[in-house]
Amino acid sequence: MSTKGTGGESEAILGAALRTDHIDRSQLHRPDPDTDLEVRAIGSSNFPSSEIVEAQWASQRAGTEQPTYSLLNRGIESEILPVCRRYGLGVLVWSPLAMGLLTGRYRPGGEQLREAQLRFVPQHMSDERKHAAVEQFARVAEEAGLSLAHLALAFAVHHPAVTSAIIGPRTLPQLEDLLSGADLRLDDELLDWIDEIVAPGTDVGPIDVAYVPPSLTDPTLRRQPAC
Repeated sequence: MSTKGTGGESEAILGAALRTDHIDRSQLHRPDPDTDLEVRAIGSSNFPSSEIVEAQWASQRAGTEQPTYSLLNRGIESEILPVCRRYGLGVLVWSPLAMGLLTGRYRPGGEQLREAQLRFVPQHMSDERKHAAVEQFARVAEEAGLSLAHLALAFAVHHPAVTSAIIGPRTLPQLEDLLSGADLRLDDELLDWIDEIVAPGTDVGPIDVAYVPPSLTDPTLRRQPAC
């Protein structure tokens, strides 16, 4: 049995409803410090590298990790991807087009950002550093004879630890366009150019929906108690 959720409470309810005392595979979208990780196979999303390792030790066989990864957000190259590759985890990266910023549609003179985008991830979509980087990547794509979207998607699946990328086209033409570039491979010269714009293992800026561990959100976990 497999379930997809955000914490132990929903899984306990589901388990009771199905009259089972265990979940074979659980796809967790965020870590929950209060939830036991004892599952047979675990799929996680946005987990820190330390919790990925803990989850895999707790499960009976290797699972998957689902982090965000794009030309603009490369932070997982530092620890997440090396850990997943070392322990044989599948990696399904989400938002390789950076929630639309790397489609090229929202460049100056293009489409206006939708209200839903600005409401869901306002900092990400309005980050001037990211928009500046998009302009540089657009020039790279043009020099290489590629569309910006194809460059971005090819980059996301180029890393040897990445198994696949989750794309989010809203129309059939968008899907067909992305699929037409699915087999594109980037050469070293192009990848070096990309590295000059956004250094390996770094994020241009945070994503509003990114998981922040309690060690950063709870001051009591990083401060000595007052005397």
